[in-house]
Amino acid sequence: MDRYDAMRLFVRIVERRSFTRAAEDLGLPRATVTDAIKALEARLGVRLLQRTTRQVVPTLDGEVYYGRCLRLIVDIDDAENAFRTTQPRGTLRIAVHGTLARRLLFPRLPAFLERYPEIELDVAEGDRYVDLVREGIDCAIRVGELRASDLVARRLTVLAEATAAAPDYCARHGVPADVDALSDAHRMVGFHSSATGGLLPLEFQCAGRVRHLTLPTRVRVAGADAYIGAACAGLGIIQAPRYRLDGYFASGRLVPLLEAWPPLPSPVSIVHPHARLVSPRLRAFIDWAAEAFRTATD
Repeated sequence: MDRYDAMRLFVRIVERRSFTRAAEDLGLPRATVTDAIKALEARLGVRLLQRTTRQVVPTLDGEVYYGRCLRLIVDIDDAENAFRTTQPRGTLRIAVHGTLARRLLFPRLPAFLERYPEIELDVAEGDRYVDLVREGIDCAIRVGELRASDLVARRLTVLAEATAAAPDYCARHGVPADVDALSDAHRMVGFHSSATGGLLPLEFQCAGRVRHLTLPTRVRVAGADAYIGAACAGLGIIQAPRYRLDGYFASGRLVPLLEAWPPLPSPVSIVHPHARLVSPRLRAFIDWAAEAFRTATD
C-alpha cells in the first residue's frame, strides 16, 4: 500500500472509529488494514491510534497527523478533479427522514440517476439523529434548525407547518379559538426530539413573536408516522409539515387548528462533513438536491 492510500485508510479509521468498519468501507481485508497501520506507525516512529475494547481513537500525534492527511488528500483530489472529464461515479451514502424520503426525495431520484448513471445510492431512512462521520455517511437531509457542529450545511428549502387534531378529539375537548384557549383542558401528543431527547413544545406565531407551549400529554412517541397516527386516534394536538397533513385534512381524519397562529416554517438542509472534502458524486448530489427540493416545495 503506497503512502497516499495509507493516509486515506488512516483517515477512514479515525472517522469510523473502527478498523473493521473502515475495511468494509474501502473493500479491504481486515488483516490488510491492520498491517498497513502497523507499517505506517513504524515508518513515522509514533503511535497514531489507541485501540480499546469498544473503539479506536487517535492519539495526540494521531490527531495532528489526521489534520495534515486531510489537507494533503484534498490538495491531491483537487488537482486530479481539475483534469477529469468523466462522469461522477461510485456509491453515495445518504441519511434522510423516512417521510421526507418517500414524499419528496424518492419520486425525483429517477431524474438524478438518469443524469448520473455511474452513481449508486445507499439510503438510510429513519427518525434518529445520525452521526455522519462515525457511521460513514456522506451526507444527510435534515429538517429543523441545525444545532452547532463542524458539519457543512446548505439550505434546501423551508416547509410550512400546521397544527392539527382529530374530529373526535375536538368533540371531546373543544376547538380552541386562539392560543390562549390551550389550557389544561387540552392535550398534545408528545414527540421526542432525536437531537435532544426531550419533548418538542408546540409553537405559534403570535403578534410578531413566537410562543412555545408544552401541554399535558399521556402519549409520547419518537417516530413521525406514530405521531400522526396518535393524532388520528384522538390522543392530542400535533404540529407537522403541511405537506404531510394535507391528505388527512382532505379525508377528514384530521382538522386544522389555529390557522391564524401557524408554527414557524421548518428549514430543510443538507449537511456533510469537511468543507473541502467533497467528492464529485457528493457535489453532484448536493447541487441536484438544492434544485429538486426548491421546485418540489414552491
